[in-house]
Order: sequence, then C-alpha cells, then structure tokens
Amino acid sequence: MTAEIFVHPERKPAAFRPLKAWAHMQKLIADKEDTEQVFHIIEALNGRSFERNFWAFAETPAGKRLLAEKPYLPPVLDDHSWIRELPEGTVGRAYIEFMEREGLTAQGLVDESEKYRSKASEFEDDMLWYGNRLRDTHDLFHVLTGYNRDALGEASLLAFTYSQQPGLGVLFISFMGCRTIAKHAPKGARIMDCFREGKRNGAKAGRIIQEDIMALMREPLDVARARLGIEKPVVYRETLKLMSQHGYTPTLQPQDLSAEPVAA
Repeated sequence: MTAEIFVHPERKPAAFRPLKAWAHMQKLIADKEDTEQVFHIIEALNGRSFERNFWAFAETPAGKRLLAEKPYLPPVLDDHSWIRELPEGTVGRAYIEFMEREGLTAQGLVDESEKYRSKASEFEDDMLWYGNRLRDTHDLFHVLTGYNRDALGEASLLAFTYSQQPGLGVLFISFMGCRTIAKHAPKGARIMDCFREGKRNGAKAGRIIQEDIMALMREPLDVARARLGIEKPVVYRETLKLMSQHGYTPTLQPQDLSAEPVAA
C-alpha cells in the first residue's frame, strides 16, 4: 500500500530564529517547570529540519506503509490490558512497567503538547501525523535505549533522538542540559561523554520511528535492541553509579546556565 502524501498548501517551513530560541531559554531558566518553552525552543531552532526528516521518512517503504495506515498510538499504548497478556521480557511488558512506575500515560504527553500549538500544528495533514508520532513514541525510546527519566537520562536521550531525527532545537536542549548537570556533578563524572554517547548510539541504531509499534511491543526486549542495533548506554550507567556513590541525584539547575550562546 502506497500513501498519497498530503501536506497542507498553507503550511510553510519554520524560520530559523536563534534569538527567539535564546529568549525562550531564559524563560525556561527562570522556571524549569515551564515546559512550554521547550516547544518554542525546538520550533525556533529546527528550521527546515522537521520537513526534511518527514520527507526522508515518507520515502522509505516503512514510512509509505505507515502514512497509508496512519495508526494513532495513544489509545493503544494506554490500554494496558492487552499488553499485560504479553510474555515477560517483551518490549510491551517493559513499557507498561516503565509507564506505571513513572506514573505516565501516552495521553498525558498529548495533553501537555496541546498546551502549546504552533501555527503549523493547526494543519490537519500528514506532517501533523508525523509530528504526533514522534511525540507518542518518546517514552518507548526510554524503554528501548535504557535511559531513565532523571535529568541526565532525559538529556542523553535527546542526544540519541537528535541522531535519529536531526534538529538543532533538540540538540541545543540536550547540550545545555548536560552542561548544566556537569557544573554540579562530582569530579570524574563523564557528563559530556553521556551526551556524545547518546548521539553516537542514536546514529548507529535503526530508526525507531519507522517501526511497526504493535509488532515491536510483542518482541523480546533484548531481541528488539539487537535487531535495531541499540547499544547499551555504558557511560551513562557508569556516570549514574558514580554520582549515586557521592550521594548526588542528577537534576537540572537551569538558573545556573550561563548566558553565552552555544554553537550547535
């Protein structure tokens, strides 16, 4: 099945606006809970990268099939009844264990993203579906890659995500997050190496966004990681261990971010 790609005729590529991104970063620095600023930063820095990523996806066999079917993931992912029937050790079982442990739902991420809607997201077209799929698979990325939801894990996962779906906004937030953590980390903690490891592992791995998610959920986790070429985050795990030995929990302290821009 081949999809006929529909992109709304009024949709225009986002402009590259680094000064706007920096202004929103200052708001995030002032209030680290103001997650809306993350969406503004990504939009201001990603420029045409979202469109490039979409068309690269649409040209793959998997992308063509998924665009023809357009599966909507949140209701399926939040229905844990069928997932609990899967065998122990599968991606699906690991996913619901992660989500329940962290108190998360796929719909919760949808609701959070709806607090911020750019003009581009108002267009009901295939690019909107693609953007939603990127959002809806975020927590599955955590499960597959082995990155936790601590600040270092989130920042490292964004580096992984950047290599899967390049965009300067994601890279900027990842770098700034790691740099902030590094300012407070104990001596010997390889924080920036975690950033580089995330980028490297993401580049080596198969593109998760192209996966048949329902089939993936039924696959043994170790088999799925091997098939996709997802390497263990060794440096991240070693760094977490070192930090815990010093009684340190990696949390972002955005008020300590310095004011100089960072080259991507």
